[in-house]
Amino acid sequence: MTTMAMPQPTASEAAVRYLITNYSPKGNKVGWLMMASILVEAWDLYSIAFVLIFIKEQYNPDPLMLGLAAAGTQGGALIGALLGGWLSDKIGRRVMFLVTMVMFIVLALAQAFVPDVTWLIVIRFLLGIPLGSDISTGYTYIMESMAKGEREVMGNRWQFMFAVGEVLTIGVIVIFLLLDIHHETLWRVTLGLGALPALIILLMRHDVPETAVWLVQKGRYREAKQVAREMFNDNLDMLPDQDVAVPKTSTRAFLADLKKDPIRWRATLYGWIACFAQASEFSTFAFYLPVLFVMVGVSSVLGINLVTMALFSFAALSGWVGPLLTPKIGHRGIAIAGFSIVLVSLLVAAFALYTDNKMLLPFAAAGMLWGHYWDASNCMTIPTMVARPQYRGTASGFAYMFVKLPSFLAIFLFPTLFAAIGQANATLFVAIFPVIGLLAAIFILPEVYGYEND
Repeated sequence: MTTMAMPQPTASEAAVRYLITNYSPKGNKVGWLMMASILVEAWDLYSIAFVLIFIKEQYNPDPLMLGLAAAGTQGGALIGALLGGWLSDKIGRRVMFLVTMVMFIVLALAQAFVPDVTWLIVIRFLLGIPLGSDISTGYTYIMESMAKGEREVMGNRWQFMFAVGEVLTIGVIVIFLLLDIHHETLWRVTLGLGALPALIILLMRHDVPETAVWLVQKGRYREAKQVAREMFNDNLDMLPDQDVAVPKTSTRAFLADLKKDPIRWRATLYGWIACFAQASEFSTFAFYLPVLFVMVGVSSVLGINLVTMALFSFAALSGWVGPLLTPKIGHRGIAIAGFSIVLVSLLVAAFALYTDNKMLLPFAAAGMLWGHYWDASNCMTIPTMVARPQYRGTASGFAYMFVKLPSFLAIFLFPTLFAAIGQANATLFVAIFPVIGLLAAIFILPEVYGYEND
């Protein structure tokens, strides 16, 4: 009986396999640089939540226009996630994260000078495009620049960076309130300030090279070997010194490729569900916490901002602890724990609203945020990590689409739900989302911590 020999990997396949399992001494630095852009996204996405009352005070738009002003960035990010992930695979990671930062700067400044709410909606929609693109590109870069295990811990820190960005945003607004700055100046400067960290990150990213994995996939071996020497102190001797023509891969084959591997498919499917569930729970209850606190009379405007800043500081601690626990309890463990905590916390919050217990509500909100920053931590990491390198940007962008679509719809429509069924019933309704995420974590997600793609 004869046996068939397994096909030997090509030089390109061998190089990619080596790169995605090798440790980069500069990986943590690069990872943090990619994560830093989330500070900008947090500022641009969520600063609007803390200044909506001042925009409403000045222009008095109808609820539809106000909802679009709040949700416009999320709508643009939906397009940016899909377009940016696809372009990242086509033209490279480095080009995309530089372009998105330039767009950040221009559009963040532009929203500070809008003449009315209509223009604010247009600018914030356009601003969402680089926001969505940068996340998918940044995740792709991290997964191709860090070793397995370490790349997952770094990827799971995105919620920590979101919390830090939100705390910084609230801190600036609190300072402006204490200085008694005119409300129009306050909201314009707050929105425009997003350009400053974007400029700093652009300057820091300028010299970051293209990933060696992407260069190998494109047959640009000379550049790949140069980058590997800089990043890995390795010459990639398995590659020739000349560039080669590599057949183009079809992005349309992305989904078909996923289904070839049950583990990759189930992990990705879970990532999509978790992205949808965590975005829905946050963009309904947590995004509108300042508005909810005002409606139920928790404190003054200044007091509510201080309470909210304390809550997101607590959330930042959760966002730091969750990734550190992931190597110990795995992706399934952190997901199950996170969605469980959110579910219990939302039920307590609904109880507090039903019974008019204003003191209990902030504690329920703290529990909800703690759990949310765990259950949301790996929903982008998992689909990006398990994807094949040639589809990694597409995979990241596709997953982020499941974050931005519910975020847009929830932020846009939740005030209407508030008005229609009341705060308590609306909060109870939100509890369906952690239930969905919890069931997906238990029954769909395989443990993929340390997963090594072929």
